[in-house]
Formats: sequence, C-alpha cells, structure tokens
Amino acid sequence: MSERSPKRSFASRPADPESWVKAPDRPSACADAAADFTARLTIDVTADMRGRIKIAAFQRGQTVADMLRALFAREFPTNEGEPR
Repeated sequence: MSERSPKRSFASRPADPESWVKAPDRPSACADAAADFTARLTIDVTADMRGRIKIAAFQRGQTVADMLRALFAREFPTNEGEPR
C-alpha cells in the first residue's frame, strides 16, 4: 500500500478573483429590491424559532433572508404616493 507524502502544498488560485468567486446560479427572488439601498435588521428570536425559520426556508428552497424579505413585502406593502 502506498503512503501519502507528508509534504502538503497549497492549492493555487487563479490570478483574477472574479474567475474563482462563484456567482449565484439563479437571481434572487428580490432582484428589484436588491437594487435599492438595503439596511440590516437584527431581531432576537429563541433558538427554537430560529430553527423553525431555517427549516421552513430550506423546505421552500430559499434562503432565510429571501424568505423573510418576501414576508415583510407581503405584510408591509409600499403604498402608492408614500415616500420610500
């Protein structure tokens, strides 16, 4: 049986980072919203609630962020004539 060489080497990356940074396979469900300015929102939830949210997003094939953005858009629609 052959032994592995004890010498380890690093994998080389392409010189251009754009060629090795993976882009998403599909556009986000909120592509239009992503064009607008975004702000981070932090909320406290229980560990159990966080788990349920993550499972629901996984079952729907979405990220948690995309799922919650869609929820907020449904619950808090922009009214015409109202400042953004």
